[in-house]
This record gives sequence, C-alpha cells and structure tokens, in this order.
Amino acid sequence: MSIESRKPGMAQKFMFMGASAALGLSLFASTSVSAERNEQTDKKPSFEFGLIADVQYCDCDTAGVRYYRNSISKLQEATAELNQHNLAFTVQTGDIIDRNVESFDTILPYFNKIEGPKYSVLGNHDFAVPTDEVIDILGMENQYYDFAEKGWRFIVLDTNDLSFYANEAGSEKYQQAEQMYNGLKATGAANAQTWNGGVGSEQMTWLHNVLQKSAQKHEKVVVIGHHPVYPANEHNAWNDAEIIQELESAGNVVAYFNGHNHAGNYSEKNGISYVNFQGMLDTPDTNAYSVIQVFKDRLEIDGFGREQDRTIEVNTGRKQVQETK
Repeated sequence: MSIESRKPGMAQKFMFMGASAALGLSLFASTSVSAERNEQTDKKPSFEFGLIADVQYCDCDTAGVRYYRNSISKLQEATAELNQHNLAFTVQTGDIIDRNVESFDTILPYFNKIEGPKYSVLGNHDFAVPTDEVIDILGMENQYYDFAEKGWRFIVLDTNDLSFYANEAGSEKYQQAEQMYNGLKATGAANAQTWNGGVGSEQMTWLHNVLQKSAQKHEKVVVIGHHPVYPANEHNAWNDAEIIQELESAGNVVAYFNGHNHAGNYSEKNGISYVNFQGMLDTPDTNAYSVIQVFKDRLEIDGFGREQDRTIEVNTGRKQVQETK
C-alpha cells in the first residue's frame, strides 16, 4: 500500500505560521535587547579621571590676572566635586606652586584630599628646588613615567628636561638647553622663551619605546606634558616638532594634554587632539578643572568653570591620514 504525501491542512498551516511568527518575534526581541544592552554599554564610560592645570599657589599678592592665594579655595571647590565621582585617578599637569619651596607644604595637603590615586607632572614653576627634590616632594617615581588603565596607556613627559631652571648652570643638560634655545632664538621662533624647555634625547628614546610597546598591546594612548606642542605658540616646548613626529609615528596616540598656557588652546592634527587646559590660577573666583570620561571610541571632557566641554573621537585609521594643514 502506497502512502500519498499530503499537503498540510489549514489548521497545520496556521500552526506553522504561528510558530514562525513567534520565532521571528523572539529573535527580534533578542536582537533588540542585545542592541539596547550595547547602547547602554556605550553610554557608560570604562572609567573616568580628574584633571587640574596650573594651580600655581603662592602666598603672594595678586599680579595681573594671577590670583595666587585664591588657588586654595579653588582647589577645595574642585576637590569637593571630584570626590563626587568614582575617579580612577586624578592628574595635575604641573605648576602646582608658583615659587618658594614652602608653597608645597601649604598646597599639597589640599591636593591630597582628592580621593584615589594622584599623578603629578613637572611644571616650570615647580623648580624652587632641584629636580630630584621636586620629584620626592610630589611623590613621583621619576621625572617621566607611564601607567595603564583598562586598555589605555598614559605617558607623562617632563618637558622641562632641557631647560635653564631645572638644571645646574654648566651641567651637560644645561649646555644642551643652551644649544637648543640658541638655535630657536636664531630663527626667531616664538617659543624661544626661557620659561619653556625641551625633551632630551634619552627621554625621547624612552618615549619611542613605550609607544612601540603600547602599540603592540593595542593600547590607546594619552600623552601628558606641561608645555604644549601644537599648534605653534610661544608657550610650546622647544622641540615640539620632534615630539609631534614621535606621537604621530606611533599610530595609537589619541590625545596630548597639557597646561602652561593659562588661556587654554585646542587643535587637531593627523587624528591627534591637542588640548591645552586652562589654568586654575587665573581670575579671582572662576574655577577651571575637568572630569574626563573614557569610552572605547572617544574621550568626553566635562569642563568646570572656564574649561570647555569637548568630545575627542578615537581615530584608528590616522596612519593613512595625509598632512592637509
């Protein structure tokens, strides 16, 4: 007896269609939940950190726009806000004092009230004493160093490495500073200023090696110095072009952060954002500091007081970007 193949009846058709529809709705719901979860993840930063530039405290009378004594109340205000955030760390970009070694004793206890790890950058005004002593006072492991946080590498430079104020007259580095400065002065460079400095060859080699290792680890990088390097400005580090070339050649540097120029500045070149944060010192009562949220594809700067809000996109394809400026 042969068995005929039978077409499904109407009831079977509806059952099949219902199951298919249910499966489709289930897949759609699953996809929607997944998309929503990813969207929520993108909205939440991997971590955030605080940044303060040019506190420059001194028990000194006001000079122009520099309100030295007011830095205490401004730092207290910033500390109260920063401690409301779950910060991975806080960095001050140099010039925590203006002069006099005793100024450290007054201002550092206020800075140390910020919760969590704290990192310091050397600024030109911090050299009330020799480099080794400044490093000890600020609790730094070295004059330049690096550290990692959740797939990001933070590289702290010492842009005072070659300078007249950080080195003893007649020393090898002092002589190198003279050579670099005189070369700039001869060309009429705007940044040929005695309150600027440069990065020496030993530190440049170290920077190159750290960048190479971070690229191999697929880390994104933020470099932090005291002096700006871009755009051209009278406040720039003496060998700004050399530093920029090193940052660009690495291919994984997202941003360069600095202080020194209290007015602030911003520019972008070949996929790297150069952010000059405004000095806390200037103005009688308006503050300047930031909380920076770190996402996988961007940095979001939440500026307080005079500091602007900014979004810095991570540009992973800039090795192919040609110079257009």
